[in-house]
Amino acid sequence: MFPRPIENTAPATQVLYKLALPVALILWLLPLLGVAMTSLKPSSDLAQGNYFGLPSYLAFSNYADVFNNSPIGQYILNSFKVTIPTVIGAVAISCLSGFALAVYRFRMNLVLFFLFVAGNFVPFQILMVPVRDLTVSTGLYNTITGLALFHIAFQSGFCTLFMRNFIKGLPFELIESARVEGVSEFRIFWYIVLPLMRPAIAALSVLVFTFIWNDYFWATVLTTSAETQPVTAGLYSLNGQWIAQWQLVSAGSIIAAMPPVLMFFLMQKHFIAGLTLGATKG
Repeated sequence: MFPRPIENTAPATQVLYKLALPVALILWLLPLLGVAMTSLKPSSDLAQGNYFGLPSYLAFSNYADVFNNSPIGQYILNSFKVTIPTVIGAVAISCLSGFALAVYRFRMNLVLFFLFVAGNFVPFQILMVPVRDLTVSTGLYNTITGLALFHIAFQSGFCTLFMRNFIKGLPFELIESARVEGVSEFRIFWYIVLPLMRPAIAALSVLVFTFIWNDYFWATVLTTSAETQPVTAGLYSLNGQWIAQWQLVSAGSIIAAMPPVLMFFLMQKHFIAGLTLGATKG
């Protein structure tokens, strides 16, 4: 049974519930607020040990200094070059493979599905050495293409699992009716199933975009130069470049966090719809 509505609970319990919300929000946003505050502090504040207090004045010039004195613009461009092809490739492959696993009945269907599920539980850190050796041997090491191809391959398992479960919950009668009318399988996928998958595609695109944009581990393992490093790896190099100028590193971190946040707010309607439909379908 579901818990009783909050209006039917005791007043003391209601107060506890309501107090928990701002506490949870503060704890969730505290690191971000700390970084944002540091990004607006002048260097003199940090030199005097003012790490946790309010800034003596708001140094908005830190954001301009990041672009003027560092290659962060190139790092952000590299992130887009990696993230956008990864989102397109992983979502496109998962739509096709998820359709095959959800619609067609063949002997190895369940085995392949469990392989996709099991692959999501493999710790990706143990793949560091073989993946690096593979990219070196194929000439893809320290290239945007190599990093994007790896992310497409690694994200396809989760994306296929997501799409398969979503398509499994669609009304199969639509597909059967189209087959009776003699519609080809590709046209069924393109004109019937794919339009119904738009909320799931939107939700999955936001998730994959955020995962890849915020990736730090593989960005440092598979890239080494400013011409290929995405922004997450580039921020680490800024730390070494400016040593103690944390206000500039913090400003770069805020700038790097903006694209996923903007994408979420632009796609939030479709994102919430996709997650809601995926949660209610078997």
